[in-house]
Amino acid sequence: MSMQPADRAIGTGADGNLGAALIGRSGLADFRAQGEQAIEATIGALGRAHRVFDGVRADAIRGPIDAIDLDREAPAGFTATLTELQSLYFRHAVYFHHPRYVAHLNCPVLTSAVAAEIIAAGMNSSLDTWDQSAGATLIEQKLIDWTARRAHLPATADGVFTSGGTQSNLMALLLAREQHAARAHGIGRVQRHGLPAEAARWRIFVSEISHFSLTSAAALLGLGHDAIVAVPVDAAWRMDGAALAGAVAEASARGDIPIAIVATFGTTDFGSLDDVEAAAAVARAHDIWLHVDAAYGCGLLVSPTRGDRCRALAAADSITVDYHKSFFQPVACSALLVADAGMLAHVTHHADYLNPAEAAASGTPDQVNKSLQTTRRFDALKLWVSLRAVGPRAIGQLFDAGLELARATYRLMLAEPRFELLNEPELGALVFRFRPSLALPANELDGLNDAIRAELAAHGEAMIAATRVGGRRYLKFTLMNAQTTVADMAELLGLIVTTGQRLARDRRAADTGPGAAKRECNERVVRRHG
Repeated sequence: MSMQPADRAIGTGADGNLGAALIGRSGLADFRAQGEQAIEATIGALGRAHRVFDGVRADAIRGPIDAIDLDREAPAGFTATLTELQSLYFRHAVYFHHPRYVAHLNCPVLTSAVAAEIIAAGMNSSLDTWDQSAGATLIEQKLIDWTARRAHLPATADGVFTSGGTQSNLMALLLAREQHAARAHGIGRVQRHGLPAEAARWRIFVSEISHFSLTSAAALLGLGHDAIVAVPVDAAWRMDGAALAGAVAEASARGDIPIAIVATFGTTDFGSLDDVEAAAAVARAHDIWLHVDAAYGCGLLVSPTRGDRCRALAAADSITVDYHKSFFQPVACSALLVADAGMLAHVTHHADYLNPAEAAASGTPDQVNKSLQTTRRFDALKLWVSLRAVGPRAIGQLFDAGLELARATYRLMLAEPRFELLNEPELGALVFRFRPSLALPANELDGLNDAIRAELAAHGEAMIAATRVGGRRYLKFTLMNAQTTVADMAELLGLIVTTGQRLARDRRAADTGPGAAKRECNERVVRRHG
């Protein structure tokens, strides 16, 4: 039997040389064959995924993965490796496209975007300098300009693609820190000499339910967790504007130094949209930076029905956008936008071997001049292809479908008294818990909801998320899949109720079984004698 190109070992290509393993003229046949096999394997896995997850435990799969000998002299070959992946990966993957995946901010992805990933990986452009990316640089810049216009930022706006919201938020707070330091101590003071002593009093004001990456960024920037001031939220889970104004004023009065405010445009748990205009008024009053974390809410930029909500973003100094959340793009595909392109100079460093200052002076568009990364994938390509292939309106309609599904699900849950709902959805997020009895103690209620979630996941019936609110355990839906129907959600809600009832009944039976009296006696002894 003759070997297929995909199965040839290194050095046994058609031309008999090592280069046959690389993309290039001698490796194109292998690239085609392996690409086709990879697509077929992925299609097969997606087609067979009748459950969202198979419930595998880490200890069950660690052994087979650890047993793989990566130092093996004779490679397995591509076909055998794909077969091996069936048991190591495909079988145990969590399938975000499944209608019962309703957990985190993971979206099903556009077919056009996945196809573009093949192009980006095959060409392997690096978006740091013009001489490594050429047209790719201009495509990314065009997308930044397009997004900035959608966000109503001024003509002076600019930005750069990032690895995700965490990096975008880090970069935004870095710019806020540098802008304050430049005003107070002169441009470049922190870069040359480090933080001044007064940096211990610099403060950043965020919603109490903002993303954890803001606190992490404060630590990475040398300001510490104490630099983050958590502002209370109102009944709709939005940052309280009056509380924000009071917190900034109080901090100033006691000698702290406000340097930034972060409004969240789509909180992770509740999907709530902070009042950006109210936050902007406080920021302007104190002449400090306003960052808007729109990693989730950025889908409104293309929403045909709710896009007007984005007019408030015009007041931002910087904005985080996660296309891989709300534009149905594969990870990673994100960006940081800034209202004033000049602010990006705070992260610019020139290296003679990469981006010499004279290249910038001549107008060479080296993207590394405005990025925290050097080598950087052409992640903008998949968004470009999606916008050209299906258009922004279709992407916006997909985003809107998740919001409409959340509203419909909310109405279904209101009709079931055993669901305790914490929010009316603004985007696609719902926080709730199953409460079979008002008399059930809080700790037992926590355990019951954790058990419901774990059982559904273990049997592959559904993947839902969990969070804590006020120290208590709650469940969470994040609805982003236009393929999930109201009927799917009604079926899932019924499953949660029946599972919760059964688990609650089993727990009551365990508490009243033969050993219950003895356990109660022992507990009384412990309580009496400590």
